[in-house]
Amino acid sequence: MVEYSTFINNIKAFFLSTGDFCFIGNQYPLDIIDDGYRVDLLLYHKRMLRRVAIDIYIGEFEPEYVGKMQYCLTVLDETIKPPGENPPIGIIICKSKTQMTVEYTLKGSNNPIGVMTYDDLPESMRSFLPSPAEIVSSESCAGDVSRNW
Repeated sequence: MVEYSTFINNIKAFFLSTGDFCFIGNQYPLDIIDDGYRVDLLLYHKRMLRRVAIDIYIGEFEPEYVGKMQYCLTVLDETIKPPGENPPIGIIICKSKTQMTVEYTLKGSNNPIGVMTYDDLPESMRSFLPSPAEIVSSESCAGDVSRNW
């Protein structure tokens, strides 16, 4: 099975290879009250002058993913973003999505958030994704499979 760290490192390498991004952190903590929230990958887009928060999920898109991302973007915007930097954007990557669910979920969002499926990723990255059989057999997914890895 593809390990979480391998997958994150490959996504990070892909974004960094464009030359537009700088790496800030993996499992970046957003603890403003010791609540344990983290974003899977935090990058900085040099030309857009903004942070890009990326969360990765092994299952189908669920509306609550947007709620978590909105929280993350608000924390980044209000506690970390220096003057002159543009507001952060969020990217949610998941195994699959129902377009209607995504549209209704994002309709009320004030933050710039995009939802991608594994199929939306470049072909070169898809080989680093776990297969459905690997997801089902993974002990790390035995509990709540809607959570990140």
